[in-house]
Amino acid sequence: QVHLVESGGGSVQAGGSLRLSCAASGYTSSSMCMGWFRQAPGKEREGVASICSGSPYYAVSVKGRFTVAQDNAKKTVYLQMNSLISDDTAMYYCAAGIMDYGVLDASRYHYWGQGTQVTVSS
Repeated sequence: QVHLVESGGGSVQAGGSLRLSCAASGYTSSSMCMGWFRQAPGKEREGVASICSGSPYYAVSVKGRFTVAQDNAKKTVYLQMNSLISDDTAMYYCAAGIMDYGVLDASRYHYWGQGTQVTVSS
């Protein structure tokens, strides 16, 4: 069992930055992918970024603005979000799972955090 806790959400003006953190506890493996997903009201959950065995992956909509990083010693994954826009407003979730492909596909992740809200005002 893996327990995930997100933090770092909040309200920010467009163009600003936030850093989300996801602390993992329980059974974790270096072979696990750690993903960040978001869901806005009335929309489907979408993959934002993932890091698998140290390799980052990004959705087209955030590439160049968001950076995913992992601190294995702290069992923590970060999502640095820069140049935020109103379309980034959503609940952000951290997830963990073992997979060989589809790292931005929510259905491939087994463990989920409770989410942290990000609101970007224009």
